Amino acid sequence: MAVLLLAALVGLAIASRFRDSSSGPKLPARVGNWYQARAAPLRADLEGTTTACGVRLEQETMGIADPVLPCGARIYVGYGDQDVLTLVIGTGPGPGGTRFGLTPALAQSLGIERPVTVRWSYAR
Repeated sequence: MAVLLLAALVGLAIASRFRDSSSGPKLPARVGNWYQARAAPLRADLEGTTTACGVRLEQETMGIADPVLPCGARIYVGYGDQDVLTLVIGTGPGPGGTRFGLTPALAQSLGIERPVTVRWSYAR
């Protein structure tokens, strides 16, 4: 199950970078407005652990931890000129009192190395 979820996350993240391409998969529509929240990368030493949502964290795992949204919720997270479709894969606040904890792979794909303000929106 976790391997399938990981494969889906990676696929969604890659696909979101090419969302304007007519040859790529159709991504779910964004629902409502963009919101802002503080986010920071999760510690790399969490690799190999399993989140409260049952996802094993690997080097390439893409997702977020959030204290409010339910496990499996699909959201768009954006920073700079990048928007990525991802899933809630963990619970609890992010590092240093931020709302979102980003897996290292997701943080890297967005160019985030420290706590920053990101935009986010629900996905259908």
